[in-house]
Amino acid sequence: MRILVINGANLDMLGIREPEIYGKRTYRELVRYIKAEMKRLGVKGRIVRSNYEGRIIEYIHSAYKKYDGIVINAGGYTHTSVSIADAIKAVSVPTAEAH
Repeated sequence: MRILVINGANLDMLGIREPEIYGKRTYRELVRYIKAEMKRLGVKGRIVRSNYEGRIIEYIHSAYKKYDGIVINAGGYTHTSVSIADAIKAVSVPTAEAH
């Protein structure tokens, strides 16, 4: 199984921005954790991140016929981006949204 993990706006600030809400784990630590879990589960994949909506859409488009699933935490775009939602619908790759 191949999974594309997409992290969006402001996730690079994990551990810095409001740690009492978002925790003290840094983005780098989060990526290490995801990679370890992927290895443990025997899942191959790629982890990407961008603060730019268009780049997130390009990552989603790149999943078409290449990945079995997408896990996305679009950050603030989760609540505001019709374009990201449309891109997910367009590629028809099973997608789980995480926060």
